[in-house]
Order: sequence, then structure tokens, then C-alpha cells
Amino acid sequence: MNSKRFKNILIGFAFSPNLKANVFEALRLSNNLKGSLFFLHVGKKTQIKSDKFNDILASSPIKSSGTKVIWREGNAVETIITQCEKNNIDLLLLGALQRENVLRFYLGSIARKITRKSPCSVLLLIKPSIDLVVKEHMVVNAFKSAQTTDTISAAFDYAKKLNIPKITLVDEINQSKIDVKVDDDVSLKKATKIREELTETEKKRVSEIIKSIPSILTKDKQIKSQSIFGKRGYSIGHYARITRADLLVINSEEKRDSFWNRFFPKDLEHILSELPTDVLIVKKRL
Repeated sequence: MNSKRFKNILIGFAFSPNLKANVFEALRLSNNLKGSLFFLHVGKKTQIKSDKFNDILASSPIKSSGTKVIWREGNAVETIITQCEKNNIDLLLLGALQRENVLRFYLGSIARKITRKSPCSVLLLIKPSIDLVVKEHMVVNAFKSAQTTDTISAAFDYAKKLNIPKITLVDEINQSKIDVKVDDDVSLKKATKIREELTETEKKRVSEIIKSIPSILTKDKQIKSQSIFGKRGYSIGHYARITRADLLVINSEEKRDSFWNRFFPKDLEHILSELPTDVLIVKKRL
């Protein structure tokens, strides 16, 4: 199967201490996804910068014939978005920031603006590495949404190409759906029954989605379905953290015909404010 979902990949680079790790990470990813890789620097091109970047490219054990380096001056957000659109980018790579003296990661204001406006899927990296770090476990959102089937399909495609063996599909069920005040044995029994029925219904729905995925993508994968009750975004982020997942895959922003669509959805905000691991935000294909 030769999927074209992530064929054009772009990463913006700055001359920071993480530059070499970002370059090596991007080269490995594009090699696994068999895609063309675009490096974009927003800032003035100088001979010193160019030489330093080319030296890093040359030092990589992975070579890519489909690599293009773009130098542009201007506003970072607008320039990155424009280049994504101009080059038909399918996957944009962005780096996270580490909180001072704490092993917690979050998305900076510029990266958050880019994520909001991105015309394509976005991969948020919390700890890019010069050396290969094998990924073992992927957590994927499976809540009921028009975008979810496409997100799950993208997750299996990604897992296939990166040889990620374990996939957990997590359905976040809002606690408010168990609208029962528990104050005695009878109400506790009723609440438990509602919870079990909701869990079974959602399990069947997710099972049908898995059946629709091509067998070549599900072969040899350890697939688990998990229902959790709580606040959307926060719950799945917490689950990804406690299970030490290597990647969390979620839906992109859903379009809403209202004033509130100007704001980033709260479920994504929970995740972006404290990234539990690398996060892949899948933009639904039209």
C-alpha cells in the first residue's frame, strides 16, 4: 500500500541548540513516510547560516534526494502558513518548549498560532533526537465525530510506516452522560449500568471503524479499545501520559458556524497547554 497522505512534509528551522536534532528527526520521518521534505527558515539567509545548515545535512546518516531548503523573511506565522499552502504540504512539524526546571512541555504562542491556522496536519515534537528513538505505543482519539474515522485511518497509516506495534483507540465519554446522582446503592447500581451500556455501545462503534481499515495496516498490530469518562482533551492527554505513549493522535479543529469558532477548542487547548508526548493533529482530507 502506497498512501499519499503524508507525501509533502515541512519543518521550520531556527539556529537553536535543537537544530541538529530537528533536522535529523525530520529526515528520519520523511524517509519512513517516503515523502518530500521542505526545510523553511524564516529570516535572512547568510553564508554562515547556509554553511552551518548544509554541514548538518551532510552529517546525517539518512540522505534524502527530495529535500528542498527555503529561505524567507517576514512574519513567522504568515510565512509558514503561506509556504504550506504554496507547496501543498501534508504534514507540518513544530517543536514544543520545556517548562523551566520541570519535565513538562507546552506549545509556544507562535507555534500555537501556526497550529490554529495550519491548512494541513501538524506533528508536535517535544523531544527531537539526533539518535533514533524507537516508538512503541500510539494513543488515538476515537470519540464520536465526523472526523474520527479519517483520523484513525491516518493513525494506522502512520503506525505502519513507522513500525509502531501498539495502538490504543481511546473514546472519551463525557461524565455528564451518566446523569445520575449517586447517594445510595440503588442509584449507584443505575449509574454503573448506564456506564456499562455506554462503554459497550462505544466499543461496538470503534470496532466497526477498525473493520473499515485496510488489513495491510492492521496486520501484526496490538490493537486495544479503551473508554474513559471525563473531560475531553484533558482525559486522553492524561491517559497518554500515564501509559507513557510515544505519540498521541487527535482530530484537528472541527468547523463550527458560530462566533466561538474563532477560539481554539477547549479539548485541544488542554493538550497544547501541557503536551503529554508527541502529538499528531490530523487534518481531515477533503
